[in-house]
Amino acid sequence: MSNAITAAQLKQLDAAHHLHPFTNHQSLRNGGARVIERGEGPYIFDSEGNRILDGMAGLWTTSVGYGRKELAEAAYKQMLELPFYNTFFRTTHPRVIELSRKLSEIAPAGLNQVFFGSSGSESNDTAIRLLRHYWVLKGQPNRRIIISRKSAYHGSTIAAGSMGGMSHVHQHSYPVYEGFRHVMDPYWYGEAFDGETPEAFGIRAARAIEDEILRVGPENVAAFAAEPVQGAGGVKIAPSTYWPEVQRIVDKYGILFLADEVITGFGRLGTWFASEYYGIRPNMITFAKAATSGYIPLSGLIIDDMIAAALMEHNDDFNHGYTFAGHPVACAVALANLKIMEDEHLVTRVKETTGPALARMLAKFKDHPLVGEVRSIGLLGAIELVADKKTRRRFDNPGRVGLMCRDHFFREGFIMRAVYDTMVCSPPLMWQQAQFDEAEAVIAKALDLTLKDVAHEVTA
Repeated sequence: MSNAITAAQLKQLDAAHHLHPFTNHQSLRNGGARVIERGEGPYIFDSEGNRILDGMAGLWTTSVGYGRKELAEAAYKQMLELPFYNTFFRTTHPRVIELSRKLSEIAPAGLNQVFFGSSGSESNDTAIRLLRHYWVLKGQPNRRIIISRKSAYHGSTIAAGSMGGMSHVHQHSYPVYEGFRHVMDPYWYGEAFDGETPEAFGIRAARAIEDEILRVGPENVAAFAAEPVQGAGGVKIAPSTYWPEVQRIVDKYGILFLADEVITGFGRLGTWFASEYYGIRPNMITFAKAATSGYIPLSGLIIDDMIAAALMEHNDDFNHGYTFAGHPVACAVALANLKIMEDEHLVTRVKETTGPALARMLAKFKDHPLVGEVRSIGLLGAIELVADKKTRRRFDNPGRVGLMCRDHFFREGFIMRAVYDTMVCSPPLMWQQAQFDEAEAVIAKALDLTLKDVAHEVTA
């Protein structure tokens, strides 16, 4: 904690001047914010001296852990050499060139062009513009509709927020932008019919996309946009039949396919991109977060050669961009971050070691009285909290019990995020077995404490 200012004073100043994202400001200011002062490896430390195991990698972000000197040194060196220059006016610089080449090397085949930004929301806004612009160039300007899913999160700008399906994001758009449609999530646990197998449900969920294409007319559809795993929607993992059927549908109707890999990109499923894991063939991939392990903002859009060719063939000015797109310091940090991931074999470890370790850990809680389902893929995991395991009956006032459980996790020194009454985690890729053991002990205690809080609501 700083010698110049106390923890209490920091909280008071935060309440006086800082408007937090996605926050009930009255509630936050009444209770005060937790002040995080530093990080080290897989841990963060607050202003009161508590060490907390970070099970969310910051915000699905800090893959290589906190305090990596290599990333600080890369930023420092680049700041001395060239702290900033834009990529407008036919200029470029070495780091953005090197990073563009590197991303084309690790991206799925055929995706060789990169357009940079600073956040996932920015990159999805870029994608929306480019998806629609492509069809204008191809002489089909009526292709404007983008189909997404009901619990999709694609960002919080007005356009990206409209493409996402979350009503609490939409409600502040006044109005939601037109041109987006939303279909059911591939969420077997929450939306399957009685007796419906995951495989049958996966086909039904995918065909909801086809139904919507036919409803609005294929000639009016620009693209289907989706996260390979819905992150902020509750780590919803599609059944094995879903993605092959989705690919068949987009191919059948000749619509573009945007994979939002802001969360799943850079190794989280045990491949560089989740599109490779699932064998899907997107025309665009949006990325952010783990590209730099969150050490500095950087995002982008990796674009296939077909879309890039349309820009070239029509001698087109794509009048879109950002001041900090391809920022040299951000690109230098991203290159250093990707080198760490390669040198320490973090992507391979997710596939062979840490991903299976997370699955084993979560499976130990599937019989807990409060737990309806546990699920994971790579280093993404979820625990569903329910009032009745047999009927999957939820608690009244969705999110109430999840917040209780989240608070127990925090107090016990481990971060899991509550998405309504689903507890989700996204550990740093550099976790070792010691962190899984530590997390397991806290999960057991937090679930028991939550059960004690709501025992009168739970059907045994």
